Amino acid sequence: MPNLTLAELGQEIEANVRHALAEDIGSGDITAQLIPESRLAQATIITREAAVIAGTAWVDAVFRQLDPRVAVHWHVQDGEQVSADKKLFTLEGPARALLSGERSALNFLQTLSAVATRCRHYADLVQGTGVKLLDTRKTLPGLRLAQKYAVTCGGCHNHRIGLFDAFLIKENHIAACGGIAQAVHTAQQIAPGKPVEVEVESLDELRQALDAGADIIMLDELSLDEMREAVTITNGRAKLEASGGINDQTLRSVAETGVDYISIGALTKDVKAIDLSMRLSL
Repeated sequence: MPNLTLAELGQEIEANVRHALAEDIGSGDITAQLIPESRLAQATIITREAAVIAGTAWVDAVFRQLDPRVAVHWHVQDGEQVSADKKLFTLEGPARALLSGERSALNFLQTLSAVATRCRHYADLVQGTGVKLLDTRKTLPGLRLAQKYAVTCGGCHNHRIGLFDAFLIKENHIAACGGIAQAVHTAQQIAPGKPVEVEVESLDELRQALDAGADIIMLDELSLDEMREAVTITNGRAKLEASGGINDQTLRSVAETGVDYISIGALTKDVKAIDLSMRLSL
C-alpha cells in the first residue's frame, strides 16, 4: 500500500483541527479575555528532548483557523531529527490567539512527533536489511491518517488505512468461509484488484495461501527458523509479513530472516508525547 503524503491530507488536517479547537475552546477562551484584544505578542516553541518532527501542517492550521493574522515561522521541517532545547518555531500575532491555540497546536506536534521519533528508532534498528516496517490500525480514534503520516516522517511505512482498502483474512474469516482457498477466492470476486493478505499460523497454512494466490501472507508468531523456511518456500510468489510479539530485542533477527515486511502496533499505540514548551513575550 502506498504511503500517505501531505498533499492527500488537506481536508483531513482542517477537520482534525476544527474538532480539536471545538473541543478545547468551545464557546470561547474565557481566560484569554483577560488580555486586551489589541495586544500583540511573540512566542517561541522549543522541544525539551530529542525528537523527529512531524505535524507542522496541523500547527499551521490551528493558527490559520483561529486568526489568520498569526504568523508561524518554522525553524525545522517534518522528518528532521532535532536535539533537546531546539527552537522549533516562533509565532507573531494577537496574544489571545497565540494563547488560545497553544494547547491544540502542541498536542498535535507532540503526539505526531512522538510517533515519528518511535518510528525512526525502529527504522534504525533494521537499517541495511531491506525490510519495510509497517504500521497497523492501532491508532488514536480520529487521528489515524495523521499518525500514519507521522509514521512516514520517521522512515517507516503504511499498511492498509482501514477495512476498505485491502483484505486481511484472519483465522475467524477463514473459519467462516470454510478455508483459506475459499476466503481468498471470495475476496478476489468481491473487490478485484484490492490486495489480499492472509494471516497464517503454520507452514502448512502458508502453502495453502500461496496456492490460493494471496498477494501478501502474514506470518503470525512463527519462529525464526519457520520464517526462514517460509521465505524459501515462498520464493517470491507473494510478499511475506512478520507480525506478533516483535520488540526491540527481536526486531533485527526477524528482519534478517528475509521477510519483506514487519508490522508493529507499537509504532502508533505505545508512544509517549514529546515534551514541548511555549514561551510568550508581549
